[in-house]
Amino acid sequence: MDNKENKIKLPPKRPDMAPPNKTKIKINANSNVNNIKEMGTSNVPPLDNRVQSLTIIGHIEGHNASPPQNKSTKYEHIIPQLIAVEQNETIEGLIILLNTVGGDVEAGLAISEMISSISKPTVSLVLGGSHSIGVPLATSCDYSYIVPTATMTIHPIRMNGLVIGVPQTFRYFQKMQERILSFINRTSRISREKLLELMNETDEIANDIGTILIGKEAVDMGLIDEVGGLNQALNKLNELISIKQQENSKDVSENIH
Repeated sequence: MDNKENKIKLPPKRPDMAPPNKTKIKINANSNVNNIKEMGTSNVPPLDNRVQSLTIIGHIEGHNASPPQNKSTKYEHIIPQLIAVEQNETIEGLIILLNTVGGDVEAGLAISEMISSISKPTVSLVLGGSHSIGVPLATSCDYSYIVPTATMTIHPIRMNGLVIGVPQTFRYFQKMQERILSFINRTSRISREKLLELMNETDEIANDIGTILIGKEAVDMGLIDEVGGLNQALNKLNELISIKQQENSKDVSENIH
C-alpha cells in the first residue's frame, strides 16, 4: 500500500478556532508595577517641572569606587545632571538635599564649584548630616537650610593609602586644605579664623580633631543661612525664582527701550 494513502487528512482549521494573539504588557517608568518595585508605593506624585531636586547621600565617590556595602553618590552621575539643570529652559531652580558623611575631596569640590556657578537659583537643605567635604556642598548654594537635628562635622583633611613622611607631603595637605577653606569662606558668612578654630579643635571629638555643629549652631557660626525644613527651603527657592524672573523682565524691557 502506498504510504501517501496511509496519511490521515485533517480538516482545515476554522477561523474561530485560531489561537488568541499574545499581547505583551509594556511597563513604563511611571507604571504602578514599576513604582511598587522601586518606591514601595503605587502612587508617586509628579514633580514640579520648574524645580529640579538633587540628592547627595552617603559617601561621595570620586576616583576610587566605594565598598559595595556603602551607599554612595558618584560625581560622574551628578555632573551631567547639573549641566542639564543649567541648559534646560524649563528648569528654573534647583534644590539639593544633603545627608552625606563626606568622601573624596576633589570630587566634592568639583560638584561644589559646579553648583556655585549655576546661573539659576539654588537652595540646599541639610537633613541627617553634611560632614567633611559635605560642608562646602551645603554652602555652595545661593541659600542654605539645616534641620534642627542635623549635624555638620568640620575637621582637617585625611588621606588613605601610602603617605610619604617628608615635608612636601605636609605642604600638599596644606594646599588641599586651603582650597576647601577658600571655597567655604567665599560661599558662607563664617570667618577664616573661626573656621580654622573649629577645624583644629581638640576637645570636641574624643578620637579626632574637629568640631561637630548641630542645627542652629551651624547657623550661629555663619556656615548655614537658616534653620528650616523642606517647606521653608521650597518657599525660599520659589522666592528666589520670582526675583530672578523680575530681574530678567527688567533687563528685557531696558534692552527694548
